[in-house]
Amino acid sequence: MTAVVTLVALPLAVALAVFVWPEARRPLALIGVAGLAAAVLATGLGVVGGGEVWVAVGGWAPPGIPLRVDALSVLLLGLTLLVAALTTLYAFGYWGRHSAGDIDRRERAFWPLWWMLWAGLNALFVSGDAFNAYVALELIGLSAVALVAVAGEATALRAALRYLLVSLAGSLAYLAGVALLYGQYGRLDLAGLTAALEAGPVPALALAVITAGLLMKTALFPLPFWLPAAHSQAPGPVSAVLSALVVKAGFFLLLRFWFGVFGDWETGPGTAVLGTLGGVAVIWGSFQALAAARLKLLVAYSTVAQLGYLFLAFPLMAGSGPAAFLGREGALYLALSHGLAKGAAFLAAGTCLWSAGTDRLDAIGNVLHRLPVTTTAFAIAGVSLIGLPPTGGFVGKWLLMRAMAETGAWIWLGVIVAGTFLGAGYIFRVLVTVFRVSEPTPALERRPTRTMEASALLLALAALGMGFVAPVVEPLMRGLTGAGS
Repeated sequence: MTAVVTLVALPLAVALAVFVWPEARRPLALIGVAGLAAAVLATGLGVVGGGEVWVAVGGWAPPGIPLRVDALSVLLLGLTLLVAALTTLYAFGYWGRHSAGDIDRRERAFWPLWWMLWAGLNALFVSGDAFNAYVALELIGLSAVALVAVAGEATALRAALRYLLVSLAGSLAYLAGVALLYGQYGRLDLAGLTAALEAGPVPALALAVITAGLLMKTALFPLPFWLPAAHSQAPGPVSAVLSALVVKAGFFLLLRFWFGVFGDWETGPGTAVLGTLGGVAVIWGSFQALAAARLKLLVAYSTVAQLGYLFLAFPLMAGSGPAAFLGREGALYLALSHGLAKGAAFLAAGTCLWSAGTDRLDAIGNVLHRLPVTTTAFAIAGVSLIGLPPTGGFVGKWLLMRAMAETGAWIWLGVIVAGTFLGAGYIFRVLVTVFRVSEPTPALERRPTRTMEASALLLALAALGMGFVAPVVEPLMRGLTGAGS
């Protein structure tokens, strides 16, 4: 299917074109976004019509190099399109107001890397082959590291180096697990591996090593030591995509392996461990956010906490019946609403830093007071991250809590309640500063463009809107009962 190939080929072509003709970066970006929107729409219609879309790359006979798109892929492709497209518009203003010289060189480096990252994300979400997924992970990781380093400051370079080392370690662990599976079964396509797997120490070791590698990339506790610095030191648009999309790459593959390739195995003990780590992440990340001194650092630690909720769903999804469905539906709803809300929160925080030259919380009230649209975007996004109605974050948490109540998982339910109160603490810690401003408020160094503020606001409104469309989306979620397979 041409549309599936376009999802990967088009952003790679734009990356090459913008590298050769950097002066055409804006029209090329608009062409790229429009083309990808059409490709995602066509692919989604294909999935609605046929359930799944398979493409044999190069026309090779199965197992070959398959591309596979199912409903789960379409959801994440759609999330990537919306977040990346609005962040691209944000980046026009973010880079366009910088002065000449070194800043221009940073923007010149930003755009090719940006499109390579987008290509890597799309490639991962349509991959039906374990080794192709590794290639996509490497493209995502290397592009993301370079984008963090684009900021240029010493702190950003140190954060990028740490990110690089962790990313490479995670990729090597993942590749070692894939090699074990290939050595045992002689194939790499996920569908073939699902059919061929037999209980034994080698595939069990492969799953453990693959999981360890992907957890490094997802920054699940106790492995989030690289994430706060990388996400908070990166340029504004990069921070948004790292938190909203890049950390979902590892989560996506974990779903594929745990509930797809190894879905018929007894994985209860393993999912219980992942759920425990997720619960600790919720509490630890929330306390770190409460203690953060900078707005971007607070939002970065919030990412650690919010990712924990996704892993709380793993023990629920390992079962069967209504609770397993509710767990899967809740995890997907949280993943999507988190991507939208966290993208909005980081764009709002980036606007504050860009406009005032600081994002320290002891001075952020004066900045937010002069940026009412940005403040509104952060507030709406924060309400979704807390999980208050009627946002998508509330719907996701409510579904998880229903599943936990049905299975008697009262400890996990208590973690969600505690995380919600802690989330309210660090979000309102920012918002109350608006009412404690000095008089007169200092002038901003720069005024953000309308596209910068509108991009954050639209993402926040999308997170809010997910709560209102929940009844309409529920039939689609019911079709995702086997999405992890």
